[in-house]
Amino acid sequence: MNDLTDLNAMETEIELKDEERQPCEVWTRVMGYHRPVASFNIGKKGEYAERRFFREPGGGIAEGEDRRLRAHGSIRGD
Repeated sequence: MNDLTDLNAMETEIELKDEERQPCEVWTRVMGYHRPVASFNIGKKGEYAERRFFREPGGGIAEGEDRRLRAHGSIRGD
Protein backbone atom coordinates (compact mmCIF):
# COMPACT_ATOMS: atom_id res chain seq x y z
CA MET A 1 0.00 0.00 0.00
CA ASN A 2 1.08 3.55 -0.62
CA ASP A 3 0.44 6.68 1.44
CA LEU A 4 -2.65 7.62 -0.58
CA THR A 5 -4.25 4.22 0.00
CA ASP A 6 -3.53 4.50 3.73
CA LEU A 7 -5.11 7.97 3.80
CA ASN A 8 -8.26 6.73 2.03
CA ALA A 9 -8.55 3.85 4.48
CA MET A 10 -8.36 6.29 7.43
CA GLU A 11 -11.12 8.50 5.96
CA THR A 12 -13.69 5.70 6.23
CA GLU A 13 -16.74 7.16 7.94
CA ILE A 14 -17.78 5.47 11.17
CA GLU A 15 -21.51 5.22 11.65
CA LEU A 16 -23.13 4.34 14.96
CA LYS A 17 -26.56 2.83 15.37
CA ASP A 18 -28.90 4.68 17.74
CA GLU A 19 -28.63 1.92 20.35
CA GLU A 20 -24.81 2.29 20.32
CA ARG A 21 -24.97 5.99 21.15
CA GLN A 22 -25.00 7.47 24.64
CA PRO A 23 -26.45 10.82 25.69
CA CYS A 24 -24.12 13.72 26.38
CA GLU A 25 -24.65 15.15 29.85
CA VAL A 26 -24.38 18.95 29.94
CA TRP A 27 -23.33 20.60 33.20
CA THR A 28 -23.40 24.29 34.07
CA ARG A 29 -22.47 26.49 37.00
CA VAL A 30 -25.42 27.54 39.15
CA MET A 31 -25.14 29.56 42.36
CA GLY A 32 -21.46 28.75 42.83
CA TYR A 33 -21.50 25.03 42.08
CA HIS A 34 -21.91 22.78 39.02
CA ARG A 35 -25.05 20.76 38.25
CA PRO A 36 -26.28 18.73 35.29
CA VAL A 37 -28.84 20.65 33.23
CA ALA A 38 -31.05 17.54 33.07
CA SER A 39 -31.71 17.85 36.83
CA PHE A 40 -33.11 21.40 36.52
CA ASN A 41 -36.78 22.07 37.16
CA ILE A 42 -38.85 23.54 34.31
CA GLY A 43 -38.22 27.14 35.40
CA LYS A 44 -34.46 26.74 35.65
CA LYS A 45 -34.39 24.96 32.25
CA GLY A 46 -36.19 28.00 30.78
CA GLU A 47 -33.65 30.37 32.35
CA TYR A 48 -30.80 28.25 31.00
CA ALA A 49 -32.29 28.36 27.46
CA GLU A 50 -32.53 32.18 27.63
CA ARG A 51 -28.89 32.73 28.67
CA ARG A 52 -26.77 35.04 26.55
CA PHE A 53 -23.07 34.35 26.23
CA PHE A 54 -20.52 37.11 25.78
CA ARG A 55 -16.79 37.64 25.82
CA GLU A 56 -15.44 40.61 27.68
CA PRO A 57 -12.57 42.33 25.83
CA GLY A 58 -9.33 41.20 27.41
CA GLY A 59 -11.17 38.75 29.60
CA GLY A 60 -10.06 40.59 32.73
CA ILE A 61 -6.38 40.06 31.89
CA ALA A 62 -3.96 42.95 32.33
CA GLU A 63 -3.19 44.67 29.02
CA GLY A 64 0.49 43.65 28.83
CA GLU A 65 -0.30 40.07 29.82
CA ASP A 66 -3.07 39.98 27.20
CA ARG A 67 -0.59 40.89 24.43
CA ARG A 68 1.94 38.34 25.68
CA LEU A 69 -0.63 35.53 25.74
CA ARG A 70 -1.95 36.51 22.29
CA ALA A 71 1.59 36.40 20.86
CA HIS A 72 2.13 33.01 22.49
CA GLY A 73 -1.15 31.72 21.01
CA SER A 74 -2.76 31.00 24.38
CA ILE A 75 -5.73 33.26 23.61
CA ARG A 76 -7.28 34.47 20.38
CA GLY A 77 -8.30 38.00 19.55
CA ASP A 78 -11.91 37.93 18.28
